[in-house]
Amino acid sequence: MAHEPQATNELLIASVTPQNLERDDLWFSENAAAIKKSRLEHPWWRDNALFLEKDLLMKPSFLVRRLADMGYERAGLAAGKGLFAVQGGIVEVWPVNEARAYAIEFSGNAIAAIHHKERAAIQTKKQLFRSRASLETLAEGSFVVHADHGIGIFRGIAAEYQIKNPIPDLIGDEIRNKSEIQNKKFKTGFGFRASDFGLSIAKNSGEFFAIEYAPPGPGREPDKLFVPADQRNRLTPYVGFETPRIHRLGGTAWLATRRKIKEDAEKLARELLELYAKRHHARRAPYEHTREWQEELRATFAFEETPDQTRAEEEIMADMARVIPMDRILCGDVGFGKTEVAVRASLAAIASGKQVAVLSPTTVLAAQHEKTFSSRFAGLPVRAAMLSRLTPHHDEKRIAREISEGRIDCVIGTHRLFSSDIRFKNLGLVVIDEEQRFGVRQKERFKEMRAEVDVLSLSATPIPRTLSLAMARLRDISMLETPPPERKPVRTMIMPHTRSVIRGAVGQELARGGQVYFLHNRIETIGHAKEKLQKILRSTHPSDRKGVLRAEKHPRIGVIHGRMPEKELIKTMDQFRNREINILLATTIIENGLDISSANTLIVDDAARLGLAQAHQLRGRIGRGTTQAFAYFLYRPKHLTERGAERLEALKEYAELGAGYDIALRDLEIRGAGNILGREQSGAVNKVGLNLYCQMLGEAVEMIRQK
Repeated sequence: MAHEPQATNELLIASVTPQNLERDDLWFSENAAAIKKSRLEHPWWRDNALFLEKDLLMKPSFLVRRLADMGYERAGLAAGKGLFAVQGGIVEVWPVNEARAYAIEFSGNAIAAIHHKERAAIQTKKQLFRSRASLETLAEGSFVVHADHGIGIFRGIAAEYQIKNPIPDLIGDEIRNKSEIQNKKFKTGFGFRASDFGLSIAKNSGEFFAIEYAPPGPGREPDKLFVPADQRNRLTPYVGFETPRIHRLGGTAWLATRRKIKEDAEKLARELLELYAKRHHARRAPYEHTREWQEELRATFAFEETPDQTRAEEEIMADMARVIPMDRILCGDVGFGKTEVAVRASLAAIASGKQVAVLSPTTVLAAQHEKTFSSRFAGLPVRAAMLSRLTPHHDEKRIAREISEGRIDCVIGTHRLFSSDIRFKNLGLVVIDEEQRFGVRQKERFKEMRAEVDVLSLSATPIPRTLSLAMARLRDISMLETPPPERKPVRTMIMPHTRSVIRGAVGQELARGGQVYFLHNRIETIGHAKEKLQKILRSTHPSDRKGVLRAEKHPRIGVIHGRMPEKELIKTMDQFRNREINILLATTIIENGLDISSANTLIVDDAARLGLAQAHQLRGRIGRGTTQAFAYFLYRPKHLTERGAERLEALKEYAELGAGYDIALRDLEIRGAGNILGREQSGAVNKVGLNLYCQMLGEAVEMIRQK
């Protein structure tokens, strides 16, 4: 029987403005009476808050116009905050100040009823588990892997099942019944299949995990496997890059797949052990850095160190004091001080007579690092240089020669450092910023060096293959989880794409003298996006009472993207840094390398297209000072895919400071582990799921070690 919709007598609808978006639902609930009173006295609240109640005289057409004026977007379904829909004599709206949508029913020109709607938006069926979750909290419909029977669909937790006549006892070491005559014995510890016995089942006590498998034949019902709770170790949630194939119970496909993956895991285990054994047996003299230099460097640090920075530095210095080369991941959220720790590690290597190479995925980030390292090394007898496509040809030759002669202590560069003409005299430390951004071919030369040099990888959101190695304890990891003092979390809004949201967000930032990043990730249409943005900003809106946007007749919008000549790109960035431009319209090229404290609003034009880790990186471009920052991830409901919705939900969920590692874990769940050492592993992970694959890999490692 369907539930009757829950009615309410009064509904507050707040406008889609930054001022309202930054307040939570509880604030509006607690202050509803005060807002109602303020509407009588303050013009702003009169324009930006609407109270509806049963029997209120109001035409449906007036409500529709009022919602549009308040920044709500009309859609086919009120499937997200800021959307409304019209269905006959019913107007559905999801207020930005409410956790659900509402239906306003009209009778003529009066409101007949107001009632709750079930939430239907950006809330997709969770088919991927959370790494922190147990099987008990796994969403029904998720994919799971049984070690002996393969991939199935989780159908929830059932009470213990007992057999009705004619077959007695199912609880025991074996199911004893007529099937034994056919030599079919099913261990209850590994689950049993009721359909094999023609049984009906009834609930009793205890717990089983119910798993649905493919039908045993055309036109037949799917098989179900009931796994006792004490055998949960046979089950793991499926994590992979694609929708998996559901296996049949009793079939041979799963056994063949598992046998093949086990062979692949053993092959990879040998490769891993060979690689890490080579590093383990490699020896270099411990670093004997000058403490005087380190103290001088610490004294010039303009910020207060966090406890995590101190601990990470100690862990790295301990690695460098050993004779075994370091291979450590430094994982910290954007702006948490990874670069400073890398600078100190670099100085320790240089003070010991070694050279340092700092690899950056983009010219933009390389330029940022060059400024940072040079300024931090100022006053010390250290010589740093940069190599990228921006480096003039005659300087390239000189820098390459001085690197080979050992006259340059620290070189910061892009893929250019992998070129065959770059030869180090005494390379000691390689710092890799966002290792995942480097291609397989470029890293081949790097892999050759891994056994001989220390490696420090920096990452705000380590991609799954890097993370999975760390999780498997094949590499060391240091975490920076403590935010710098006075740092505030970025307020994150997931909203439908509307002109009013864009206009209000930009207006609020410009009104407080700040700057805005506007992300449009299609180079082909970025020029058209600039024209549209200018048109939006020139239009008026009741929320813009100070006339901030109207006064901005010619918004100072700069454009950057990856196909621009790099000198022009750097010039535009410098203009933004010098505040000659107040809005930077860009592609995802800005996700690394920009550190501008006056830019504290980010608007993403079509956020559902972004990867989760990428969106988190972009959010890290703002809120790098003490000013409250706002990120608006806008989506188009008609084009929102299930996977895109999951990413946006995760981004909202992990909005707090230090969420980079959790983002990486969530990304691991959404995208799968990918390629651990090479592209060849991704298929194996998809066939059996990440959890079982890592389990098989771990078993293979232990088996080979014991031989």
